[in-house]
Formats: sequence, structure tokens, C-alpha cells
Amino acid sequence: MRRTNIPEAAIRRLPIYLRVVSELAAADVPIISSAELAERTGLSPEQIRKDLAYFGAFGTRGVGYDTSLLSRRIARILGLHRGVRAALVGVGHLGHALARYSISQHKDIQITALFDTDPEKIGTDVMGVRIQPVSQLVETCRQQGVKIGILTVPASAAQSTAELMKQGGIEAILNFAPAKLKLDGVFIQNIDLTIELQSLAYYTSASEEDPGEGE
Repeated sequence: MRRTNIPEAAIRRLPIYLRVVSELAAADVPIISSAELAERTGLSPEQIRKDLAYFGAFGTRGVGYDTSLLSRRIARILGLHRGVRAALVGVGHLGHALARYSISQHKDIQITALFDTDPEKIGTDVMGVRIQPVSQLVETCRQQGVKIGILTVPASAAQSTAELMKQGGIEAILNFAPAKLKLDGVFIQNIDLTIELQSLAYYTSASEEDPGEGE
């Protein structure tokens, strides 16, 4: 049963811990302390212990965390141990790049379905995954048991496509479209690349205040 009282920020930090402890386990490093984990993640030991405590007891006081065990348990908490299927809609430049990266790098979250409206793209494939027409999205997602959707479509098509995803049984959507989605019962995580880039500009010019600008 999924817990509903876990802060979203804590859940978003779990993959950071997973990456570190998985790499250490693969390198035959058996134990890591919260202080060492903090150094590798940029978070505080207190934050790490608090995040993990939401899901139970993991480490041994004065010793640390078993990297192999913690890796397996975090993967299970996230549901990655069973493999999660994902579908991507909008195989433009961004969608194509995301699909290639995910298919080649991610084994726990598998993009098993690609969709687009462009007749020239339909029927072609990205690393062995065939691009289908959006009209087949609901049926394909239901047949494959897809649970995650990735939206890289224009803003004008985002809401209607998200609704199709929900009809297909998708429970969580990673939305790259610059549009706010309204969809009950589906978790939506928005990533607006334009906003992210524009906010970064602040850090390149924060010290260059224009003396001519004032209230």
C-alpha cells in the first residue's frame, strides 16, 4: 500500500540516494555512513536519515548503511524492482533524444511505446521501439500495462494527450509541454525547460544591476 503522508521532496531525493549506493555496491564498497552519503549527495546527514526514516529502519547506528541492501530496498520502495513501463508521446527532437537515452540507459523504467501524429515518423522506430499513431495510445498502453507517460508535445495538444494517457491506465506523467494540465487521479510532474533556462540566467547577471532601472 503506497503511503500518502510522505513529502514529495523526500520521494524525489530517493533516486539520488539510490544512484550513489548502487554505484558503491557495484564497486564492492559494502558500507557507507550518513556523513559519507551526505558528502556524495550534497545533502545533510540529518536530511538523509529523516528521508529514509519515513520508510523504516535501514542503517546501524555507529556503522552505517549496507550499500547493497539499501540499494535493493530503495528500488523496491520506488517500485523499480518490478520494472515500470513508460510511453512517450511526441517524438520530435526532445522526445527522440529522451527516448534514445532512456531506452539505452534505463533498465528499471522501460519506454515500451512511442507515439506521434507525424505520418513520416509513424512506422519508424527508435532503438527498436516502433512509433505508433496517437490513435493507438489507449489500447497499446492498456495492453502493455504502461504506468508512466512522458509528454513532449506542443502546449495545444498537451491536455488532450494527457487525457488519453489516463484512459490508457497511466498513473503518472512527466510533462515537458509548456502547459498546465488538469487531470484528477494522475500524478503530474512538470518540467518547463524555458523557465529552467531563464531562471539560470539570473546567476549569470545577478551582479550586473542596471543603475538606470529603479522604481
